[in-house]
Formats: sequence, structure tokens, C-alpha cells
Amino acid sequence: MKSFKLAAAAALLLLAAACGKNTKIEGTLHEAPGKQVSVKLLDVNRFQLLDSVKTDAKGHFSYSLDLKKAQPEFVYLFYGNRQIASLLLQKGDKVKVETDTLGVYTVEGSEESLKLQKVEQEYNSFMRDMNRILEKEYNPDAALSRRYVSYYRDRMAYVMGNSKSLTVVPVLFQQVNPTFQVFSQPTDGIMMNAVCDSLKTVYPESRYVKALEKEAQRRISLLEVNSRIQTAEQVGYIDINLPGLDGKNVTLSENLGKVTMVYFWQATAEQKMFNLDALVPIYEQFHDRGFEIYAVSMDADKAAWAAAIRNQQLPWVNVCDTRGAQSPYVISYGIGSLPMVWFIVDGLVDSDAKVRNAADIKDYLRRKL
Repeated sequence: MKSFKLAAAAALLLLAAACGKNTKIEGTLHEAPGKQVSVKLLDVNRFQLLDSVKTDAKGHFSYSLDLKKAQPEFVYLFYGNRQIASLLLQKGDKVKVETDTLGVYTVEGSEESLKLQKVEQEYNSFMRDMNRILEKEYNPDAALSRRYVSYYRDRMAYVMGNSKSLTVVPVLFQQVNPTFQVFSQPTDGIMMNAVCDSLKTVYPESRYVKALEKEAQRRISLLEVNSRIQTAEQVGYIDINLPGLDGKNVTLSENLGKVTMVYFWQATAEQKMFNLDALVPIYEQFHDRGFEIYAVSMDADKAAWAAAIRNQQLPWVNVCDTRGAQSPYVISYGIGSLPMVWFIVDGLVDSDAKVRNAADIKDYLRRKL
């Protein structure tokens, strides 16, 4: 009798726990009976595994979770490593999802999830267009620029027209590539801050709104720094002291030439190609005339950075700041995107140096050396 009472009590506890979960997903994974579906929560900038559920003989599955009022969550369904559905769920939502193993899905019961689906579809279409241009255009720069500007304006209109929807948060963090965000204009921080103020009236405790607010403030700080730099004829540089390949710190002030290029970068494929195709030849041409490069990698993965330096045999000073976006030098040098270049001449930052590509660097050095 005692064991029966314990079993009954346990069953009641399980029932109470299930009833306490206020948000429910009913799903079908077509042509995948008896398979595992992973349910993951977006924890600002990483996925957190909530649970795995098994589909029945018809591919059906069900999952419930408990959400707080006015704190919607981004929830993603995965089949293996493939994302098969994206949801933005609020307390009390009862959604129905039908998907396949390739991630072609429909969703019912959540207007915000439908908006999120459309946002992702439009972003994927934009990225396909950009890749197609790179692959097929003989001179892709103009076509890439037109497509980017068109998408940027369209996304700006979406953000301003949906300033109280959390779907604007992933839009504002979209990337063209690992070092270039869609919203990368200097004034975008002001717009982000305005949108954040609007979202806070609806979701004041949302983790996603707080993350957006932090990014908006970072962007505004960068804008203020850049404004001060641009309005000054010349400013003294802020010294940098970071570890090199051997782990020993190397300071900028001890490695100045007549002209020193402070080069902030990351060991991405694109920037590694720039090192070999552009910077190495420039360095070899101008080094004997007093040109130095102090290259600051913002890579969190120090091993990947070190491998790139060794493989490319880069001849200049190389240091690494694994703090990335959290580095104090991000503010000090107004780093809004990577790569970024500053020139130091006679101990002063030359704020008049306008550098966009290898040709600009060469022209600048011809004038100064």
C-alpha cells in the first residue's frame, strides 16, 4: 500500500509539472518516424539544449515549456545538426509545426514565429544573391554594393515598422560575412538605441532586449570616439601592449617606424588572403624606407591566429587580443568592423588618412615616405 501511495504521489507531481508548462509545441517531422528532434533555446549568442524528443511512428512529437510573461524566447528545432524550424514563443502559445529533415517548415499559432520565418527567408535569399554575384560576376563590386544597399534599406524599413517586435533583434545582428554586419553604418547605434527604447516598453526584462541595449551603447560610444578623432587634426596614439607568438608582450611604442600602420584584423579566410596578396608586397616595398606594421588580431582562438601567422610567415609585429569585442582597444581605436587601419606618423595618429584598400595604402605611403 505504501509503495502504491508513493507511485500515485509521483504521478501527481509529474502531472502538475506538465500542467505548469504554459507553452506547447505540437510537431510533425515528415518521413522520420522514431527519430530524435533537439529543442534548443537561443541564449543571446549561443544555443542552449533544452531537451530531445522522439517522434512516434507517424513522425509526431510534442514538447512543452514554461515561459515568463513578457519574456518571449527564441526556440529552435534541430534534426541532427540541421536547423529545421525557428520559433519565437510567448507565454501561452500553442503552436503547430510541420517540417521535413531539410528544414522546409510551416508554423501555425504564433504570429511572431511567422514573422521570424519570413525574416530568415529574406536573409537567406539575400545571402544566396550575394554568393551568386561573387561566383558569376566578372567585376562583382558594383553588383554586391547595389544588392547590399537594397537589402540594408529594406531591413531598415522592417525594423522601423516593427519596432515592438522581438524579430527585429536577429535582423539587427545579421552578418554579410564574419567581419561585416548588415547594420554596420556608424549611425546605426543611434537607431538601435531608439528601437531598444521601444522594445523596453513591451519587454523590459527580455534578455534579448538587454543584449541589444548593450550593443547599441557600444556602437554609440564608437560613434563618439570616431567623431572626436575626425574633428581633430592629429591626436596622440594610445599605446598597445599585447602578447606575441612567444607569449611575451610586445608594445606598440617600442615598434614604431617613420610610418606605422596599426592593423586590427581577424584570421578569416578573406583577411588572410589580404595579408598575402596585398600587405606582404607593400611591406616588402616600403619597409626599408621606414614602414612598420603592428598587427593586432582580435581572434578569440589564439591557436588559429598563431597557425595563420606561421603558415603565412608574416614578417611584421603580430600580437593577439583574445578579448575580441570586449577589448578596451575597441573603444580606444574606434573599431566598428574588421579589418581596420590607423596610421601613426611622428608619434601622432593621422586622422586624415583615408584607407579603404591596398591601393590607398600604397598611395599614402608614397606621400609619407
